[in-house]
Amino acid sequence: MAITITVEEINNNVVLEQSDNPITVSTTLDLVTIGGLASDITVEAHNTVPSGSLQNAINILADQFFRGASAPSGSNLEEGDLWYDTDDDQLKVYRETSTNVFEFVPLAAATDTMDNLDGGQF
Repeated sequence: MAITITVEEINNNVVLEQSDNPITVSTTLDLVTIGGLASDITVEAHNTVPSGSLQNAINILADQFFRGASAPSGSNLEEGDLWYDTDDDQLKVYRETSTNVFEFVPLAAATDTMDNLDGGQF
């Protein structure tokens, strides 16, 4: 006996229809159709990410965490940003090392080198 299951969204409810036994599951998030855009999905504010579109949230996170062989640069850098230096295998934080001088400083390295940070600074 073949069973057919149909999934559809009706008024923020996901309806699973199986023969004569429909099941309705309430959701708080609209289903995204194939080809849907991250700019069409809204997110609530959380930590350093303000409310807005999912695309904006992704962009903000991408501007805070970096990975590569060379140090990130540009106007999007802010104190507290993290960079994993793949060339030296070091996790580094962007911070003020002297008055108005900001640079990436190793947090943790393969050689157990650690930087002391004052969490109140950022």
